[in-house]
Parts: sequence; structure tokens; C-alpha cells
Amino acid sequence: MWHRMVSDLMTTTVVRVHRDTGFKEIAKLLAEYDVTAVPVVDDDEHVVGVVSEADLLRKEAAQLDPAGLPPGLRPEPSAGAKAAATTAEGLMNSPAVTARPQWSVVEAAQVMERHHVKRLPVVDETDRLVGVVSRADLLRVFLRGDSALREEITGEVLLRTLGISPGAVTVRVVDGRVSLTGTVERKSLVPIVVRLCQGVDGVVDVSARLDHRMDDTSAAPGDDTARRAGLAT
Repeated sequence: MWHRMVSDLMTTTVVRVHRDTGFKEIAKLLAEYDVTAVPVVDDDEHVVGVVSEADLLRKEAAQLDPAGLPPGLRPEPSAGAKAAATTAEGLMNSPAVTARPQWSVVEAAQVMERHHVKRLPVVDETDRLVGVVSRADLLRVFLRGDSALREEITGEVLLRTLGISPGAVTVRVVDGRVSLTGTVERKSLVPIVVRLCQGVDGVVDVSARLDHRMDDTSAAPGDDTARRAGLAT
């Protein structure tokens, strides 16, 4: 079992700007390519920052309201500097939050969530720009067909990872929802099976009605006594 990597999902034709790219040019690129942010690169294609729609909007937010309405909250000094900026160097967030091609979709999603960003520039081992991965790209794993999910669960999770024969557990997948029925050897395997199936890219939900041949979750009589005796000595 394996997660799709960023390299499988990222866009390799990337709109990028340089430090001296002007405000209006950046706004035009965002509108033309329908993106919410662009990476800023140096002459060697190293990513030095990211400019987003939010960075550009600070200039609008800093303007006096022509209707004479009371001003909003006073911006932070850094926001004020960005509102006055006219090039990518002054507008960008730096250092950029980036991803690596070999990251799994889980790693990329966690970084996006942690930093509250919608897109990540993807850089190689020398920090050169090689692509961009977005939330929409990561969500493509949920477009995987039910038959592909069933095949991965049956072949990779049950057989190859856990050694459970295909005839022991029946796997049904409908709209990404997985249902498992059958019998496994040990009771302790049940939560493991469920957890691994939940980790398959594209799975929405897992329900399990699994019996077991042996309950290995309960201590045998006398085990606690023997353990205490061992500690006492």
C-alpha cells in the first residue's frame, strides 16, 4: 500500500514571477491563469517567496474609504509595508512554504492545513522550482474509481500487507465508501484492517463487520500473577 506522491499530482507548467515583477503584472497573471498565488523565483529558479491574492488585496484594504466610513482595525506594520509595495519583492511572503516531489498527498495536505495555504511550490533537492501542487490537485485522489480502490484494498492491504487471503474478507466499495465483511484470524487485526483501509487514497469511509477466530486481546488467566511475580524478582 502506498500514497500518491506530489510528483503524481503536481502541475509542472508553473506561472512564476521575479522579485522585480510589478503589482499590476502579478494581478494580470493571477486573473489570466485563474490561480490564487504565484511563486517568486530568482535568476536560478530558486523559490524565494510567494505572492497571493491576499497580499495584493492589502493595497485595497489600506485605502481611505470614499464614503467616509470608520476605518477598520489598524493593520500590522508588516501589512502596512506590503500595502505600500509595488513589486513582488515587497509583496511576497518569505521564506516560501514549499513541498518536495517525493512527499505523499498526506504530507502535502498536512502542510497546507498547518500553514493555511491553498498551493505549494514544489522544489527539488537544490530548492529549484519544478511544479506547483494545489488543494484541487490533492482532491483528485477522490476521483479514483471504486474498482481501483477495491483492487488496492484486496491486493495491497489485505493480501500483501496483512497476509489475509482474498476469500476471507469481502470488500465492497460504493462511491468511495468501503464495507468489509468476513473473518480474520485474530481479533487484534480488526482495527488494523480498518485503519489501513482508511489510509488508502480516495477512501471516504470504512465500515467493518468482521468476525475473528481467536481473541488475542484478553489476558489469559494467571498472566497478571506471573507478571507481578516477575517484577517482584
